[in-house]
Amino acid sequence: MADLLLVVSLAGRRVAFPAADVEGVVELEGLTPAPCAAPHVAGLSALRSRVLTVIDSLVALDAGQAGERALANAVIVPSGGHPYALLVDAVEDVVEAASAVVPLAAPAGNGWDRVALGMVEAGSDPLLLVDPHALIAGPAAQAA
Repeated sequence: MADLLLVVSLAGRRVAFPAADVEGVVELEGLTPAPCAAPHVAGLSALRSRVLTVIDSLVALDAGQAGERALANAVIVPSGGHPYALLVDAVEDVVEAASAVVPLAAPAGNGWDRVALGMVEAGSDPLLLVDPHALIAGPAAQAA
């Protein structure tokens, strides 16, 4: 069986997450600020009686800030025993990988190099495969 990928749009780019790392996809309503949190933590939200730490993926990539939205598309990823919501621009589909993951042939740019697992084909499209746990760790993880 081929590996499954969740295809999303993030920072204006079509990318994929390994579907095995994803618990679900939701539209978040409401965000509570988290004082003294890392800059890439947008705040906290609730989902089915659980508190989610919401990650602004643009900040985690050093690519800007998502800003205020009434509804936000988010990918739910459990990491370290805690659920996180990664904000994305749009969620497209779950597809089978058409190739194995291959290393990047050239730098992906800015924060992408830190979160990239490699390239993978989905259908006829090559997509950057993103490590959601690296987004959760944020830009400070690169310095460490």
